[in-house]
Amino acid sequence: MAFGKITAELINAFKEIVGQDNMLLDEEKKFDYGHDKTEDYQFNPELVLKPGTPQEISEILKICNQHLIPVTPRGAGTGLSGGALPIHKGVVLSMERFNKILHIDELNLQATVEPGVITEVFQNAVKEKGLFYPPDPASRGSCYIGGNVANNSGGPKAVKYGVTRDYVINMEVVLPSGEIIWTGANVLKNSTGYNLTQLMCGSEGTLGVVTKIVFKLRGLPQKDVLLLIPFITNEEACRAIAAIFREGITPSGMEFFEREAAMKTVDYVEKIYNSKVSTAFPDNMDAYLLCELDGNDEEVLMRDAERVMAVVEQFQVGEVLFAETAAQKEELWKIRKNISPAVNAYTLTKSDDVVVPRANLPKLVSGIKQIGKQYGFNTVCFGHLGDGNLHVNILKEQISDEDWKSKIPEGIGEIFKLTVSLGGTLSGEHGIGIAKKPYMSIIMKEANFQVMRGIKKAFDPNGILNPGKIFE
Repeated sequence: MAFGKITAELINAFKEIVGQDNMLLDEEKKFDYGHDKTEDYQFNPELVLKPGTPQEISEILKICNQHLIPVTPRGAGTGLSGGALPIHKGVVLSMERFNKILHIDELNLQATVEPGVITEVFQNAVKEKGLFYPPDPASRGSCYIGGNVANNSGGPKAVKYGVTRDYVINMEVVLPSGEIIWTGANVLKNSTGYNLTQLMCGSEGTLGVVTKIVFKLRGLPQKDVLLLIPFITNEEACRAIAAIFREGITPSGMEFFEREAAMKTVDYVEKIYNSKVSTAFPDNMDAYLLCELDGNDEEVLMRDAERVMAVVEQFQVGEVLFAETAAQKEELWKIRKNISPAVNAYTLTKSDDVVVPRANLPKLVSGIKQIGKQYGFNTVCFGHLGDGNLHVNILKEQISDEDWKSKIPEGIGEIFKLTVSLGGTLSGEHGIGIAKKPYMSIIMKEANFQVMRGIKKAFDPNGILNPGKIFE
């Protein structure tokens, strides 16, 4: 469709709403709002607005809807699919001023939060009250909670506790028309019409602008045990994961990474944090599982840890490291959570997060390596394999710019085809955005697209909100 242009008259109207200080027109300042952590994409908006209230967003959207101005909601810019990039220019709606934890309800185990709150800040605030918000993406120290909702983010603890969607019970949303609605109620059970709350989770800012989120919370586990388990091959590590779950053990984290990922991250962590890493990663061990168990009974946790060790001894495994101190645990998690920035510091990457049933992980990992050989690229694989979610970073290294833009996307398509053939899907938590949009037909039929287009039309008849994402 043909979008409208931002005129001097509209700029004055926006200035009346948010004020001069909360509007960016300068090209240099707008640059930061034209990219995220996805490859090397850059799409500068015509205008950046920083509203501070739902009413201001409502007024902005009314104007944009009337004049067909595209609007791209944006959080912290940590996305990995290009979901918050203004590919049709227009307005970037930055949520950075929505940064308040409005209420923590200790009696009902709920919290009301604005979308610009950093995830780790929210987690720490509820932890101080003995409560627990489990979803913990690797970027939790910088990502916004609203971005987590937009992409239905997970993280290591999703294997036991679920993803963001499992904790959202209600939202305040500004629709593209400017109307402000609540999607549900602050209750744990709700069978009142369509579940708009769940529909908004994972919608990548294409249906409405979230301004308040009501989360349910849990009691905080008091104890945890952490094991680092080395394996001879990736396939052995993947096979061991299914065996652990068959034994009836539910870890609070089951993270996988290759030795190459570990070594690149050790170098990165030592440089960034200026501290020596004590954990050893032997040459003859190609893969590692980081297995965490949590709860409130130390004896139960130790018995479960012994059961895990008994299971993995059936595989080609090295010496298991039992993290006995808080410092050891912190170092192991620091390595795991810095893999992505470490790899991106090493070279430009294309990052995907495919998901398959756990039992199919060995075929997925070996298949990805074969595809890499066929198309001439190296991969670093890691991720939340406890729930089948593998992060695949394709390394540019010495690949020419021409092949990077033409040949490598074909290889990515083959990875997605393999994933779907193994009963999986294209994304577990990064979203589709623009990076995976060309591949959606691998998993979706035309009937699926028609339903999604119908939903989009119902929420956003003029198609102004985050256009060009997920599907055309």
